[in-house]
Amino acid sequence: MAKKIITFGEIMLRLAPEGYYRFVQAESYGATYGGGEANVAVSLANYGMDAEFVTKLPKHEIGQAGVNALRRFGVKTDNIARGGERVGIYFLEKGASQRASKVIYDRAGSSIAEATTADFDWEKIFDGADWFHFTGITPALGDNVTAICLEACKAAKEKGITISCDLNYRKKLWTKEKAGQVMGELCKYVDVCIANEEDAADVFGIKATGTDVTTGTISHEGYKDVAKQLVDRFGFKKVAITLRESISANDNNWAAMLYDGGNFFFSKKYLMHIVDRVGGGDSFGGGLIYASLNDYDSQSTIEFAVAASCLKHSIEGDFNQVSVDEIKTLAGGDASGRVQR
Repeated sequence: MAKKIITFGEIMLRLAPEGYYRFVQAESYGATYGGGEANVAVSLANYGMDAEFVTKLPKHEIGQAGVNALRRFGVKTDNIARGGERVGIYFLEKGASQRASKVIYDRAGSSIAEATTADFDWEKIFDGADWFHFTGITPALGDNVTAICLEACKAAKEKGITISCDLNYRKKLWTKEKAGQVMGELCKYVDVCIANEEDAADVFGIKATGTDVTTGTISHEGYKDVAKQLVDRFGFKKVAITLRESISANDNNWAAMLYDGGNFFFSKKYLMHIVDRVGGGDSFGGGLIYASLNDYDSQSTIEFAVAASCLKHSIEGDFNQVSVDEIKTLAGGDASGRVQR
């Protein structure tokens, strides 16, 4: 029987101009759905896992379209609360070459941002669950949502459910000070911490020496120290950090590190030509959770997660639509991109 994973957060309507058009050029927008924890749930459902996404959405058709987007990929939606007035929106302008991508949020007053602890029965939601995942984006939506996250973490901990959190700092949602305070409390319940190369510095002030993300300089020793400090402070069982070296908006080197409290494991590095990088970190988290629940060893776990995420960067939209076999082929060393026939 497949392991059951619950993810909790906000799913948003994503509006993006065609191709590489800028916002000021756009006369039409493509509409899809996405959001940190929803993206993780879709990845896991695509891998054949029992994945469920929990949020709050309006009862109207736009809210239902968000539910349908998840159901299409086999994500369970039984415990999505319905109510409120609006679905959060984000606008995405894809960067190219030396021009960075841009995201503009229009999510204030969304249903999940105005939800309360009374909207969710975690005892019922966590029945039979093996894993709970959330990100730092969700408590950033407001103190009320922080309270929901805290209640969920406590309920999951009581049931012996593994808890993972992607720190996912978003400067457009809250300050570093507020993030550090809130995440510092929530991380007391977390078993597996996921971060990118900047998150630990932004949220907890733990900086990697010998690293400059602007120039794409990444120090392995610096991130070993970051992971150790995170484990010492919070008692995490595992820390996974993605290591992105940005050459340009289109081309990145991509790798990651996993620390299991005793040893460090570094993945191979991929040179990626990017189609769509939004959801890249979420696809890494989904891969990490899948490999962990399927008893991969630590090196195989980090290789699977990085390969999954590498492939996501080639796919339009938030959701990672690849198979376990495709990931294993890449992780096993076939990065040729040759036609499969």
